[in-house]
Amino acid sequence: MYILLAILGFGILIAVHEFGHFMAAKACGVRVEEFSIGMGPALWKKQKGETLYALRVLPIGGYCAMSGEDEAIEDDPRAFSSQPAWKRVIILVAGSFMNFLIGLVLLVIVFSNSKAYSTPVITEFFDGCPYESAEGLQVGDEFYRIDGHRIYFSANVSEYLARGSGVHDIVVIRDGEKVTLEDFELKLLTYPGEEGQYYGFRFGVKEMNFPQKLQYSWYCAIDFMRMVYGSLRDLLAGAVGVKDLSGPVGIVSMINDVGQESAGVSDALLNIAYFMAFIAVNLAVMNMLPIPALDGGRVFLLVVTWIIEHITRRKIDPRFEGYIHTGGMVLLLGLMAFVMFNDISRIVTK
Repeated sequence: MYILLAILGFGILIAVHEFGHFMAAKACGVRVEEFSIGMGPALWKKQKGETLYALRVLPIGGYCAMSGEDEAIEDDPRAFSSQPAWKRVIILVAGSFMNFLIGLVLLVIVFSNSKAYSTPVITEFFDGCPYESAEGLQVGDEFYRIDGHRIYFSANVSEYLARGSGVHDIVVIRDGEKVTLEDFELKLLTYPGEEGQYYGFRFGVKEMNFPQKLQYSWYCAIDFMRMVYGSLRDLLAGAVGVKDLSGPVGIVSMINDVGQESAGVSDALLNIAYFMAFIAVNLAVMNMLPIPALDGGRVFLLVVTWIIEHITRRKIDPRFEGYIHTGGMVLLLGLMAFVMFNDISRIVTK
């Protein structure tokens, strides 16, 4: 059941992405030739005005086919290629915006029944903690930034303190004002009567009303974005390899594991919704990377083309952009095939 739910959820995320393109195209007056939910043979089709609406057999996405999307159509003023640059940017960005929005909505649903949350506010120190002082940390301090990173949750504190040499630039909110602790040494220590190592302070718990649930969901979505960018930095820095990446097969397998390991069906659905929210935000970020064939790559080349044309006063043949996107698509498909092979290998050997 969880595997089917994961496949359906993944398909919905892609369909919502295409729906974002569709709504933006319609709002900008672009001719949409077909909007399809699902892929493969059509189960249902209906022509309404200039657009063919279709429901297809495979619930693995969808597409929004716009006139002039892949080639210039000079005699059609409503073609995508005939629109000013700002309209094309809006249409291209709309898909990722919808992915981020559905991720945020899922988080609001997940946290709607939450009663309280752990805040990054210090409520007490361990006996003998060396970091409590007038010049250091105090009870009531709320961690705001650590080494330039915004702190939203108590878990962010240990996450960013674990990086570096143990000396940090910390900003806390104290009595409503921001206090900066520069080059502040904060390391894990052993305390009497405590097993393991700790920083020496505990955080508080705060009850949540509805506006705070919305704020908490927003912070969580932003934190997801930071996680994606952090993973990309680790990939480029060599901290993780391409073999560590997961594609749709691996994601479906992980969602199934999340469902199976949950205490009950209701817990499983909430945990899966939380995981799908992360995937939705992940898709929003990844799709806006300036890589050919992705929406971010199309926006990047659109801006570059606009700049070159305004400097040289010469129109660039749109076929060149098409060649670049085709090459990017080939490389992406090759990467997807490699990642899928690794996902299947991990599942088989698990």
